[in-house]
Amino acid sequence: MHELAGHDPNGDPRQAWNGWKKALLILLIATGLAFLFAGQMYLSAAAYNRHISWGQALYWSFGDWYEWALLTPLIFWLCRRFRFDRRSWRGNLFAHLFAGLILAAMHAVLCACAAIFQGWVTGLPKAFGEELGHLLANRLHYNLAVYAVIACSWHAWDYYQKFREREAQAAELASRLAEAQLRALRMQLNPHFLFNTLNAVSSLMLKDVNAANKMVCRLGDLLRVVLENTDRQEVPLDQEIEFLRRYLEIEQIRFGDRLQLRMDVDPATLNAAVPNLILQPLVENAIRYAVEPQEDVGEIELRASRDNGSLLLQVSDNGAGDKSGPLDEGAPSGREQIGLRNTRERLRKLYGDRQKFQLVRNARGGITASLTIPFHVASPVSA
Repeated sequence: MHELAGHDPNGDPRQAWNGWKKALLILLIATGLAFLFAGQMYLSAAAYNRHISWGQALYWSFGDWYEWALLTPLIFWLCRRFRFDRRSWRGNLFAHLFAGLILAAMHAVLCACAAIFQGWVTGLPKAFGEELGHLLANRLHYNLAVYAVIACSWHAWDYYQKFREREAQAAELASRLAEAQLRALRMQLNPHFLFNTLNAVSSLMLKDVNAANKMVCRLGDLLRVVLENTDRQEVPLDQEIEFLRRYLEIEQIRFGDRLQLRMDVDPATLNAAVPNLILQPLVENAIRYAVEPQEDVGEIELRASRDNGSLLLQVSDNGAGDKSGPLDEGAPSGREQIGLRNTRERLRKLYGDRQKFQLVRNARGGITASLTIPFHVASPVSA
């Protein structure tokens, strides 16, 4: 009974409590079955005009099932010792058959003892050997069936527990894999952005050393912000916009007044959760096609709005760009560089079918990068 009660040599109270809960559950099941079979015994006897009192029916039934409750820990031990696994189920089946016969006989012995005790209380003594022989002849097959039901119930519960464990492990592995893939996608953005900025610094160094030095300082501040949030997949929109402003400070050193940014952001969306570093690749792509190729002013517009349960983010430009090839449905085009491919993949990993990302031509002759994601409030940043 120590094993059932969770006896732990180290004295772990949680394991002991779990063991006693199992023992209590077995007792409750035995009690329920005892009442059920007592009623069945009383009504069956009445149907055949055989008088059995409720007290007699309860004594026999409770004695029967409480004896099985005493034997259940031993049956559970046998089930753990002789499991029905793929390789050894045949041999273990014979082991359970043998054990079932032994325990069925032990149960008959306990029932015979209960009959002797009843005879002593009522003044109608009974012979132990006669009672035992009668029980073995009439109830051995029934006791063997009860053993089989208890053993099968244990194995069914054991398989269910293993299924739940494997299901939880599979979910955890899938979550870890998705997290690793998202982290890898984010890590691709950092060197991609860094290399592009360093190339800009290198070209600017030949023209304006002070401007290049200023760009390097701004880049250091920006990288510090990136490293501070390297483990977060989602951040509030206002934090993402602040990061974008710092990035544009670097780009405006390169392009000056040729780069203009307009923002139309609904204040109700500022606390919305967005993927970390999701706007920078979109704006970088717009700069590449709206500012770099032309001498005129390149205009970039950021819009954020809430549409029912979704957050809509749009980055538009007025650049001519590449007029060839499709721009939507995830098809590669002149605009589909590493930053945008990375953006598409991150959105799929984070939101599955609940997201949408498109590149469409706009009325100003440029491109609008539009993404829709589920709206939910970002969790607060831990200190």
